[in-house]
Amino acid sequence: MLEFLPQEIRDGLAAAKKRDLKRKSRLRVQLGEAVFPILRMWDDGIALDADRTPHLRGLIDVYDGANQIFQCLIIASTVENGELICEFKRSTAVTDTPALDFWRDENAPVGYLTKQ
Repeated sequence: MLEFLPQEIRDGLAAAKKRDLKRKSRLRVQLGEAVFPILRMWDDGIALDADRTPHLRGLIDVYDGANQIFQCLIIASTVENGELICEFKRSTAVTDTPALDFWRDENAPVGYLTKQ
C-alpha cells in the first residue's frame, strides 16, 4: 500500500518510525565517549541507526540507562533498510558479584557455630 505514495512521504514515514524507536528505547551501546541508541534487540543481535553508527566488530558493552546489562561480541554487521544489523557470537549478562569457581550446595548451612 505504501508503494502508491510519493517517495517524499515514504521517506518521512520511515524517518518518523526510526525517531520513535530511538525515543522508546533506553538501551544503548557505548564506545568510549560515543553513545549509539539501540533500535531493536533480539537474542543474537541488535539493530542500530546506520546513519550515525560506524560498522561495529568486536567487544561492546550494552547499557540500559546507566546500568551495564550485557557484554557482547559482534562477529558481523550489515546495513539493511537504514539499520545497522549486528550479529553476536556471544552475549554475557553482567552481574555485581564475581563468578564462583566452585559448586554451592543449595542445602548448605548459612553459617557455622563455633565452640566456646
